[in-house]
Amino acid sequence: MEIERINEDTVKFYISYIDIEDRGFNREDIWYSRERSEELFWEMMDEVHQEEEFMIEGPLWIQVQALEKGLEILVTKAQLTKDGQKLELPITDERFGELHVDDKLESLLDEQYQGKDEGHEPIQFEDGIIEFITEFNDFEDVISLSKRSGLDHFKTQLYAYENRYFLYIEFEEEEIEEEEIDDVLSLLLEYSQESSITIHVLEEYGRLVMDEHVFETVHKYFS
Repeated sequence: MEIERINEDTVKFYISYIDIEDRGFNREDIWYSRERSEELFWEMMDEVHQEEEFMIEGPLWIQVQALEKGLEILVTKAQLTKDGQKLELPITDERFGELHVDDKLESLLDEQYQGKDEGHEPIQFEDGIIEFITEFNDFEDVISLSKRSGLDHFKTQLYAYENRYFLYIEFEEEEIEEEEIDDVLSLLLEYSQESSITIHVLEEYGRLVMDEHVFETVHKYFS
């Protein structure tokens, strides 16, 4: 892990995915497990403290940039006034996502990866097909997405489950290039977020709202 002391209140460090794995963590731990992601963070902070004598006092702001081969993390001590209100941070960088230490670290990392080509795993087709599921907070987001072009010729289904809507979309290896898949996923993730739920759970416990031509149907009846 590479550590750079920016100033008295800020330290920046870079950790590669290989280093993360050597420490006994994997990418799933970082993206989806709050307990494991926090464990990794505090392990790194212990190392920062030992090498740079960076004392952890009061609230921290964590800024994360997901790179192709690792993570670059900026940690800043938030300064407080006498009445406990936060002042502006001594340093900010628009390249980084930002959250308070009390928030979920893995949620920021996930946001940093959504829609970034450099963060995508190499696309692997299984039996010539890729399945992808995204989650919408509101049906209005589905309507807004239906107004965008380039989605009508894919196999799609829409499910309702636990007060949310889930889109199932399928890509066939013989009919699409990897670059086009990236473009489609980037578009989808402007209106929704990738879901870890499986199609089997949706089929078993969800309600099938539309069995095919989701965007064409939504655009026809709701736009």
